[in-house]
Amino acid sequence: MPMPTWWGHVNKRVFNPRAIEGGKWPVLTHVGRTSGATYRTPLDAHPVDGGYLFILVYGSRADWVRNVLATGGARLRVDGKEVALAAPRLVGKEEAFRALPDAAARPPKVLRITEFLRMDLVAD
Repeated sequence: MPMPTWWGHVNKRVFNPRAIEGGKWPVLTHVGRTSGATYRTPLDAHPVDGGYLFILVYGSRADWVRNVLATGGARLRVDGKEVALAAPRLVGKEEAFRALPDAAARPPKVLRITEFLRMDLVAD
């Protein structure tokens, strides 16, 4: 069971702006699927072979996930550089855990997270 939706709304309005300003979190820039507005969302971005993996703490119905899936890509600012990502796709826990390096933290079992988003790096 992903985190409750109401907590996502609190995060979006209270904690996310602070995380973006702090500059310590990877930030995903994506375009709204209906509004066309540009959004920035701080996330845990795990580098995997050829791209990045995102743990869907709020599930695949989160706005940012739906935006990325609808537009087919996003940009990620990580470690002081920005990279283009494409080919977003939902993957299950088994595939995600195989892709993650052994040292990468897995989500706590109590959250019962079963969906992950994987995207490929776009060559510059």
